[in-house]
Amino acid sequence: MKGFLKKQWPLLGLVIVLFLVSFHLIRSGKEIIKKPILNKIASQGVNLKDIHYVHDDQDEGVRWVLDAAEVEFSKDRDNIFFRNFVLRMEPENRPWFKLEGEKGNYSRKSGEIELRGNLKGCSENGYSLTGEHALVNDKESCLRTSEFVHITGPFFSVQGMGLFLDFKKEKLKMLSSVTATLLDTERLIW
Repeated sequence: MKGFLKKQWPLLGLVIVLFLVSFHLIRSGKEIIKKPILNKIASQGVNLKDIHYVHDDQDEGVRWVLDAAEVEFSKDRDNIFFRNFVLRMEPENRPWFKLEGEKGNYSRKSGEIELRGNLKGCSENGYSLTGEHALVNDKESCLRTSEFVHITGPFFSVQGMGLFLDFKKEKLKMLSSVTATLLDTERLIW
């Protein structure tokens, strides 16, 4: 037996080392299964770059498309935060409206899209809008703000504090400190 152990000790040592390595790998593998890496990533939210998100709600007759350079989803996936965006609202049987800006967020629960930072907008029928903040309510198909807004159309320019825009009824209200300028009075018919 002593001769067998003397000749085979390197092989026996290798078997013992392999057994210890296997035991360690199996034990650490159970820890990885208990705490998967994906759970850590999901608990922090998901970040994406250069996204194209389409929200099409047939019941409300509004479709909107969001293109953004950077997007982050909350842990519960109810809120979407985005930066450097273009948001295009496409109400059914109405002219589309597009807004660009620096940052915003969308709440699935409330259906509200909050937009901030150097907002510039335009519509299919020739109107443009500039401002710093806007709140779009997807469920009510409206846009509102209490901050300074400047709107330019084919025949006029209007600026003031606060705005309410109803996409369904195509009605616009400026709330206070309104200044209006007629641009092309020759084309107006009285």
